[in-house]
Parts: sequence; C-alpha cells; structure tokens
Amino acid sequence: MTDAWRAAAADLWEQAPCGLLVAGTDGMVLRANATMCRWLGYAPAELVGVRKFPELMPMGARVFLQTHWTPLLQIQGSVSEVQLDLLHRQGHRVPMILNAIRRERDGRMQDEIAVLIATDRKLYERELLAARAKSEAVAIDLEQAQLKLRQSNDALFAEQRRKDEFLATLAHELRNPLAPLSNLVEVIRLRGGDARLSERELQVLSRQVAQMARLVDDLMNISRISLGRIDLRLEPADLAPLLKYVAEEAFPSAQAAGLTIRTELPAAPLWANIDRARLTQVVANLLNNSVKYSLPGAHIVLRATAADGAVVIEVSDTGIGIPPDQLTQIFNMFSQLTPALERSQGGLGIGLALVKGLVALHGGTVEAHSEGTGKGSRFTVRLPLIAPPPSVARETVPTLLGLGESGATVVIVDDNADAAEVLGMAMEMLGYRVTVAHSALDAFRLMAASAPQAAVLDIGLPDLNGYQLAQMIRGEPWGAAMVLVAATGWGQESDKRAARDAGFDLHFTKPLDFIELDKQLRSVLPKRG
Repeated sequence: MTDAWRAAAADLWEQAPCGLLVAGTDGMVLRANATMCRWLGYAPAELVGVRKFPELMPMGARVFLQTHWTPLLQIQGSVSEVQLDLLHRQGHRVPMILNAIRRERDGRMQDEIAVLIATDRKLYERELLAARAKSEAVAIDLEQAQLKLRQSNDALFAEQRRKDEFLATLAHELRNPLAPLSNLVEVIRLRGGDARLSERELQVLSRQVAQMARLVDDLMNISRISLGRIDLRLEPADLAPLLKYVAEEAFPSAQAAGLTIRTELPAAPLWANIDRARLTQVVANLLNNSVKYSLPGAHIVLRATAADGAVVIEVSDTGIGIPPDQLTQIFNMFSQLTPALERSQGGLGIGLALVKGLVALHGGTVEAHSEGTGKGSRFTVRLPLIAPPPSVARETVPTLLGLGESGATVVIVDDNADAAEVLGMAMEMLGYRVTVAHSALDAFRLMAASAPQAAVLDIGLPDLNGYQLAQMIRGEPWGAAMVLVAATGWGQESDKRAARDAGFDLHFTKPLDFIELDKQLRSVLPKRG
C-alpha cells in the first residue's frame, strides 16, 4: 500500500461520518476517531488510554451495558442498533445509536464500536427506562435476598452455639453420676473379699443409675418426637392421683435444695385421655425445672383445675423468673436460661422441648408466663377434658414371685457380660433357673441341648444378630414353643415389627424392667406349657 493510500485510509478513519471507537475487553479506550472526539468534546489524548468506555455513559446506560450489551458481545460477538446516551465532556447527554463487533486483532480481543447521533429517542427511552426499572427491581431483590441470608446465617450460628453448649452440658451431666459410681466401685474393690454393700451405698447406686437412665431417656424421647416415631399408649385416667405421685417423687430433690412443694388438687376426679408414663414425665420435668431455677427458700405449687372443657395443670414457683425476651424461646431445643449455668444443677436444655412435644402429642398446649427476672414463673398445660368412663377397672399389682414357684428355665443372651449377669441375678431372685450366653452360636448350642422355656435375646450380638438367632430357633422342633423376648436399645414401632416378623413374642427396650418382664413372662408361659 502506497503512502497516498495510507493517508487516504487514515483520513477516512478520522473524518468518517460516524464516530469510531476501539476499546479493550476491560473497557479502556484504545482508539477514537476525530468524529467521536468532536461529538463528545474530547481531544484524542483525553480519551485514548485514559478513559474507559463505560465512563462515557450515564448511570442508567452503564447498567444496560452490564446487563445487556456485555452479555450479547460475549455470546454472539456483536451488538446492533442499540440506542444509548453518551456523555459530552461538558456533562450533557448525546443520544446515540451504537453498533459493535468483538474480534481479535494481533492476538488481543477488542470491541470495535460505530456510533451515530440518534434523532428518534422514544424507543431508546422506553428501553432505557425498562432496563433501569428492571435493574432497580433486581437490586431490591438482591438486597432482600442478602438480608434473608444474613438472618439465616445468624440463626444457624445461634443454633450451632446452642448445640455446642448442649454437648458441653451433656458431657458435664453424664460425668455427674459417673463420678460417684466410679468412686463407689473403687471403695468396693479396696474392701476386697465378699463385702456387702451398705444401704447408703445401694441408695447412691440407685440414684445415680436413675439419673443416667433419665438423661438417656430424655435424649431418646426428644429424638423420637422430632422424627415422629414416638407412640403413646392413651387411656382414660384420673389425673389427681398421678399428679400427687409426681409431686411426692419431687419432694426429696426440692427439700435438698431448700425448697417447698405444695399441691392444690381438686377432690373431684379430672379425667383425660393420657399416656400415664409420658404425662408423668411432663409434670416431673416441669417440677424439676422449677427446682433447678429456684433459690433456697422458694415455693413451688402444683395445681390442677377444670376450665373451659380442659384439664389445666399449673406448675408455678417463686424462683429466678424468665426474662421477657426468652419467653418465646424457652421451649426450643438446647435452650437454657443463663443463670442456670452458674449453678450446680445444670441440665441438658431439652426438658421443656420434650414437654412441649409430649403435650402436643396428647392434643394439648403448654405456655410459659413470668413477670420478669426474680419474679418467678408459671407453666400451664392444657389437655382435653373427657367424661368419666362408665367403669374403672381396679388395677392389680403383680406379685413379685410368680413363675418362680415353678422354676421356669430361661436363657439370657447378651454380649455385655455385666448386663447379662445382673439380669440373670434378678431373674434368679424371681425364682427362674437362668443360663447365660454371650454370642448367638453359643446360645443356639446351649438351647439345643437344654430346650429352655424362654430366652431373652439381645439384638446386637457379635456373630449373628438377635433376629437371625430367633429365626434359627423357630426353625427347630425344640424352639417352636419357646417364648422369645427381644431386648434392644431401639423401641420404635418399626423395631417392634421387625421383632414380631423374626418370631419374637415380646419386645423390651433397654434398660429392661425385670418386674415387667416377669409379669409378661408369667402371662405367656402357662399358655405355652
């Protein structure tokens, strides 16, 4: 190309009847012709390598550039007939129609833009206003989404903190009964020989084991409620005797803490459809909660009335009270009042959550009331009131020794040697003839040789599980009439169904209540004889 042609081409670029501009993908102006500079009032040196293309636009056009222009260039490599305002150096807007192509030059991607001054702005204004409205709506939505995200993060952080506190508290609560148990074991070991436990030592063992069982039961129950796997055994019952019993059980702990408990129960029966064990747990947890959050000298009242078709059970105290901001959270999982952490009582922070879940399963409600810190608290449970049943069967208490007189033979199968030995001793005290095995195959050989009348099988055995062992027993002539009892740490309905399907007659959740086991064995064994 001759010098004349080069000069002509350069003149054509500079004096083209449209503005021409080349920008890098980062927006930096790499080249601008004289027409573009003249229309915008800039000298070339004020644009090239100094300003970016978006800086030549008002705010609305910049938004359009980000939401429409740039994506189109990235996707299809060109943009055609876009109406936008560009800013004159003196600040006023110049309406333009723009066309652009993105291509590679000398190994570098760049945007080549041609600009014409627009005369009809209506379409452009509509597009710009729509784009601005859309961008503002998107900005509002984004702000709201960010707010919700922050709130969710705060809630998750608070939940994680409560769980961390719960785990720390759980470790503390489990150590409390373990410490005296461990110490008592050492005392017994130091005595040596066949030294018997004193009544005081037996009481220590009983209290601490009961505490451990209560902790585990609370954990299991709250898990079952959250999973919807807890079953109630509802029956009509007069609540007054049950409430009196629960209050009597709470008296020792209250007296030890320097507190008094008073009951206000009506003379007339209060009938409701309840699971006795679960409602006992509800009221006991409320009384224990009042004991835990009261200082020496405080008074606790358990009262019950009938009002508006409901049984109303109230547990009130003159304890430390509940701050107003915690009244709505007191029934949440892992929730504890801070002052309790400063006292020796501790607690897992799941007692009131368990109360709420169990009351809801009874078709009732529970509420917390307090005038504030230092002004005591009141918990109110409402259950549907029912009419007295036509007749109330007299409850009979089973005698301690039943089958013991006939010396029924029982095999206990458990890989936990201590658990098997203790249960075996209890069954022998009831008069059974007991043999113990610690694996499924050993138990099968033992039963094949002796053909016992009953067997208590742990489900989690080291070689075969209890279900498999039960099926093997049922497959033998000597095992067809044997009473099989499943002993497991799982008590959901699905576990009971699995036990029935495997051939078990009875299902017990650990720790076994050997008095109840004796009662049920006595009801089944004579029929098998």
